Amino acid sequence: MKAIVQDRYGPADRLRLTDVETPTPGTGQVLVEVRAAGVDPGIWHVMTGLPYAVRLGYGLRRPRHRVPGMDLAGVVTAVGPGVTTFTRGDEVYGTGTGSFAEYAVAPAGRLAPKPAGPTFAEAAAVPISGQTALTAVRDAARVRPGHRVLVIGAGGGVGSYAVQLARAAGAHVTGLCGPTKLDLVRALGAHDVVDYTRHDLPDQRYDVVIDTAGNRPLSRLRRIIPPKGTLVLVGGEARDGRWLQGFDRQLRALALSPFVGQRLVPLVATQSTANLAALTEHIEAGQVRPVVERTFPLTEAAAAIRHVKAGHTSGKVVIAS
Repeated sequence: MKAIVQDRYGPADRLRLTDVETPTPGTGQVLVEVRAAGVDPGIWHVMTGLPYAVRLGYGLRRPRHRVPGMDLAGVVTAVGPGVTTFTRGDEVYGTGTGSFAEYAVAPAGRLAPKPAGPTFAEAAAVPISGQTALTAVRDAARVRPGHRVLVIGAGGGVGSYAVQLARAAGAHVTGLCGPTKLDLVRALGAHDVVDYTRHDLPDQRYDVVIDTAGNRPLSRLRRIIPPKGTLVLVGGEARDGRWLQGFDRQLRALALSPFVGQRLVPLVATQSTANLAALTEHIEAGQVRPVVERTFPLTEAAAAIRHVKAGHTSGKVVIAS
C-alpha cells in the first residue's frame, strides 16, 4: 500500500511517500481502508519529536511508528480476533495508528460508526479535535445552562467544536479569534465574537474559560474568571523551548490549582467509542458540524502539516483520497 513514512524526527521535508506492507489487525483491532485522515498540531509534535517530552511516549531516538497520522474515516476491510462490534464494509471514524496511508489499524474501542450526513473528509476532521473539545466542555469545565463561556482560539480545530458543544450545553458563548474567523465563529453559534487583534482578552468575567491557543499567562487568564470559576488549558502551541514549550503552563496550573479557589484544569483528552457516539449524536442532531478549511491529497501530506503548523487554519485540514 502507499503510505507516508518518516524514519527520523525532523521537519516535514523528511516525510516521503512509498510502498509499505498493509498492516494486519491484531486482537481487538480493526483494519480500515482510509478514505480521509485529519491533520492536527499533534502530528507536528510527533513528527519533530518536540518538545522532547513527546519522545517519552513516541520513541526516544526515532518515531516508534513510521507512518504518521491518527484521525481517520473509512471502511472496515478486516477485523482481528475478539472484535464483534464491526464487520467488513462498515463505515467508521475514530483514531488509529498510521492513518496517512491507504490502510490503517485502529483499536475497536476507538472507533464508532460514521455519522450519517458528513462526508468521509468531514468525519475525519472530528475524532481528536472533537473529543478534545468534548472532554473540555463536558468533563473538565462541566458547562451547564446559563454559564458564561469564553473560548480562546474559537476558530481553530478544537475551538470550533468547543463553541458548538458549549452552545449545545446551554451556555452563553463568546468566541475569541482572529479577524478572518469572526464570521465563522458567529455562524457556529457563538453569541459574541471578539477579535484578539483588537482586544487581547475581553474586559469581563466568565464562569468558564477554555484556552486552546496556549500563549497567555495564567495570571492574565485568572483575572477574567470569578473566585470559583474554571480555566481549562488545551495544549501549548505558542511557546518556544525544546523541552516543554507551552506545556510548562499546564504544569504550573496543576501545581497552583489546589491552593486557589478557581479550578485550573490542564486537559487530558480521552478517546473512546463512547465519546465518538456522543459526538455523533450532536452531529446528527445538527448541533455540531465539522469545519474543513482545506483538503490535501496523500502526496501532499507534508504541505498539509506545514499549513496547520502556520497556525491560521479555520477549523480543520484533512488528507483525503
